[in-house]
Amino acid sequence: MMADTPYGFVAEFATEDAIVKAARQVRQAGYRNIDAFTPFPLPRLARIMRIRDSRPAWLGLAGGIFGFLLAFGMQAFVSYDYPLNVGGRPLYPLSAYAVVIFELTILFAVLFLFVGLLVLNRLPRLNYPIFNAPRFHLASKDRFFLCIKAQDRQFDRESTARFLRDIGAVSIALVPS
Repeated sequence: MMADTPYGFVAEFATEDAIVKAARQVRQAGYRNIDAFTPFPLPRLARIMRIRDSRPAWLGLAGGIFGFLLAFGMQAFVSYDYPLNVGGRPLYPLSAYAVVIFELTILFAVLFLFVGLLVLNRLPRLNYPIFNAPRFHLASKDRFFLCIKAQDRQFDRESTARFLRDIGAVSIALVPS
């Protein structure tokens, strides 16, 4: 991107109904590269923005499978390498493996999810252009913000600003990159 290319426009809305209505209008107008910032989750807004990410579920499943295989393999190897043939005990006593398998399955599922979510969310993020928008500090208190990014194919400084004003934004700010 060139130095004078902005990050996008951010529009402030006073209520959750206003941002949900605005997000619906933004999607209907053809904007696709948008983001919303709200003080609490809004399931209606997520549906409008078509936020569907199944990667965390797959990370948890992969971590659980890895933990299961690690626990079973470790105990099976120890039983094979150092057999305890005592009182008719089977070589691979699955009931004795259950606790360790359960613990490592949960441990690795949680670890994969924790590290995976940090990576997927690009955290820790010490600087993000939207943080420099005026009044954006209110996003964690009582205001709702909708950002149309400059990478969107329909983004145009004048028409996007006019459009955001027309759909009822309380304030609009151009966010520098």
